[in-house]
Amino acid sequence: MKRSDWLLYLAVALVALSTLVYVIHFAIFRDAHHIFIYLVGDIAFVPIEVLLVTVIIHRLLGQREKRALLNKLNMVIGAFFNEVGTDLLKRIIALDEDFDDVRQNLLLNKEWTHRDFVQAGKRMAEYDYTIEVGPEALDELRDFLLAKREFLLRLLENPNLLEHESFTDLLWAVTHLAEELAHRDGAYGLPAADYEHLAGDIRRAYVRIIGEWLQYMEHLQRKYPYLFSLAVRTNPFDPAASAEIK
Repeated sequence: MKRSDWLLYLAVALVALSTLVYVIHFAIFRDAHHIFIYLVGDIAFVPIEVLLVTVIIHRLLGQREKRALLNKLNMVIGAFFNEVGTDLLKRIIALDEDFDDVRQNLLLNKEWTHRDFVQAGKRMAEYDYTIEVGPEALDELRDFLLAKREFLLRLLENPNLLEHESFTDLLWAVTHLAEELAHRDGAYGLPAADYEHLAGDIRRAYVRIIGEWLQYMEHLQRKYPYLFSLAVRTNPFDPAASAEIK
């Protein structure tokens, strides 16, 4: 039985049951006037009930479920940065010769506000990411990403990631970079155009990782200050970063 047929039969049965109850009421009390007064009153309340249940309550429950889902997704994002993202950032930063010019934008601290995160995101979105690649760096990046390939694929299998489009785009960018590097036996002796192509793939992942990193750091600051404290002390953009509290 199709779902639509089942719903139709249920609707007909409920209407028939309601009609039967009204008939029984009339048979006992013989008061059609009373029946129609309450019937009209109940019908008049239906639009308000639809507003309360379907629109307001449903929306509130939907927002609550979405917040719970996003909180779970932030756990996945945290796992990504712990396992892959932070180390990958460090490796790519080493290929960005101009990064010292904007590094200050990402040296966050516990005093940062939502406005600071937004402004940092805007400044990094306007930054001209310049990646200079060489064969040795590419081979090291290839080995690193191939060692993390299974982890990345497991993340992509998570159906909940469909609710977080920007992080999904990040995973695809990193996975694509890993696949591009995996299809080359080595980075030595590649044509100049191929180096340029790989630099573009690295740049794509780089931009997305920084954007997601800022969003994740703001989430930690708001929800988990103790994790944020560690993240500040191990900031991949801070060359003097240390987990030790001094």
